[in-house]
Parts: sequence; structure tokens; C-alpha cells
Amino acid sequence: MKRSSKINYPARIKLARTPTPLVKMDRLSQELGVEIYFKRDDMTGSELSGNKIRKLEFLLAEAESQGANTVITCGGAQSNHCRATALAATAAGFDSVLLLRTTDPGNPPPVQGNILLDYLAGAQIVWITPEEYKQRDEHFQKEAARLRSTGCKPYIIPEGGSCALGAWGYVAAMDELASDLAALDGGKILPTTVIAATGSGGTTAGLLLGTRLLNLDISIAGFNVCEDHDYFMKVITAICSDFYKNYFPKEKIDPASGIKIVDGYVGRGYALSRPEELRAIRDLARLEGVILDPVYTGKAFFGMLSELKKDPHAFGPRIVFVHTGGLFGLFPIADQLVADL
Repeated sequence: MKRSSKINYPARIKLARTPTPLVKMDRLSQELGVEIYFKRDDMTGSELSGNKIRKLEFLLAEAESQGANTVITCGGAQSNHCRATALAATAAGFDSVLLLRTTDPGNPPPVQGNILLDYLAGAQIVWITPEEYKQRDEHFQKEAARLRSTGCKPYIIPEGGSCALGAWGYVAAMDELASDLAALDGGKILPTTVIAATGSGGTTAGLLLGTRLLNLDISIAGFNVCEDHDYFMKVITAICSDFYKNYFPKEKIDPASGIKIVDGYVGRGYALSRPEELRAIRDLARLEGVILDPVYTGKAFFGMLSELKKDPHAFGPRIVFVHTGGLFGLFPIADQLVADL
């Protein structure tokens, strides 16, 4: 059964291969005693694989409308967002500059995984330290000024594409998911919790905003893969506040309502894996033939499993796990994976 959405979306450039499949994990569901589906946003493309491309459709449309010819963004060394931005920018006719975080910019990481794809896409990489990354807005402005001095017209995309405009990508994803669930349930959507990894806040914010705009009785739970609960409460609240201010200024709503961040699964830190997280990735691959990544989905999946082991009813009778991609991030840690195979 196909739902009819009445949301008026901002302009976007069609880049993602959507709709993505909603697939039941039969053996995992039986093992855990709860109905589990995966929203396969790792299938938004091959080189453009993952959740970031949904946000970039809207952000690059704005860049195009402003006459930009170069986009600037930032992330960790193996950033899925930066890889997607570099490739999407090329596909849409832009150049790209990536501010990538590494401990020693003079001795950057090997050219593998997402870094290799960044270079193949023709991105200019600027390596910065973690301390410099904390002042990334200043570095954005510095790079933008440098580009303008050469005659370029830059457009800045925030970390993860996480901003009010980028959130539209996951409003659209929730719109799509609501159609999936309506078809599954014969029109009336049954109680469901949507779970996603939270790394910069934009995907979780977009999912939450989608449930509000579509008036859906669906719960959203974000598993933070860095920082902590309070940090993401502030970030997601700010994105939601900006979203309503920019697009629905007459709406009176508490932007923090409905936000659920499940803390405690950051482990060793952002992009640092524990053996138990890697085993969860391995076990799912062997059980369902689905590959997760170590930075985002692997941590969130491990967190979900841990919560379900404590309480099989923690998220209600049905879970939709948003597979946000990140396959390329496995290759730089192949030695860690092989050691435990």
C-alpha cells in the first residue's frame, strides 16, 4: 500500500538510489526474540553508499543555486561523509576540499579505504590535528577565503552534512520508511522503534523531524558513537530548532521532545574498535550476509544487541535498524578483523 506524502521538500539534486529496501533479518529476529528489519541505506549507491548522500542531495542543490563551484567539508581520516561529498561533488560538477583529522598531519594515514576514494574523486585533502579540528569553523573560513582569492566560489558543508537543510535528507528517508511500513502492515503502522548510529546528529534529527511532520507514532533511538548523551541532546535540539525556524516558523513545538540517545557504547572512542564490536560485525555477516562498518553501524548494532540482551522488550516488538553504510571503513582495520576470524 503506497502512502501519499504532502510534504513540500526544498530543491534537491537526485543522487541517491532510492527508495532503499526494507529487509527483515529473519535469523537475527529469531535469535533475539524481536522482529528486526534493516533499512538498507548502505544501498544508496556503490561509491556513494551510505546515509550521507541523502543529505547531500539538498546541500548540493543549495550550493548550485548559489553559484558555487567548490564545496568544503570535514571529518575524520576515514570519513564516510567526506568520501560521499567528494564523489557526489564530482558527479554534480563541483570541486571539493576536505579537512581531514589526523594526529600527525605531516605523516598522514595510508591511502586506503575512504582516503583512496577521496583522492580518486579528485578531492584536495587538507590534514589538520584534532586540536585544529575543534576550531573547524575557523578553518572552513580560512579555506573559503583562500579559494575566493583564486577565483573559486566555495560552499561550506558542515560536519556530516548535519544542519537544518541536511536534515531534510532523513525527513525524506522517514517518509520513505513510513511507506515501507504501511505496505508491511496493511496501511496502519504497528509500534516500531527506528535505531540509527549518531555521529554528528543530522540523521537522528532528520528521522525525528520526519516522524513529527508525518505525524507518525514511531520511536527514534540514536546510539552515539562519539561524545555523550548531553552533547547530542544539544546538537539535535539545535538542528531541530533551526529546522523549524527556517522552514516552519509558525509551528510552536518543543524541539527537544522525543529525542532518545542511548549512551554507553562509544567504547575506546570514535573510529576505535573493541574486539566485541568487531565480533558483532563478524557474527552478523555470518548470520545474515550483511556487512556493517566499524565506526558507526558496528557500534550502534553492538549497543542494540547489548540492550536487547538486558531487556528483549527494550525497543518494543519491532525494530528498524538504519544501515547507514560505511563498508570502506573496514579495509584499514583488516588486521584487527582477521585476528579474530
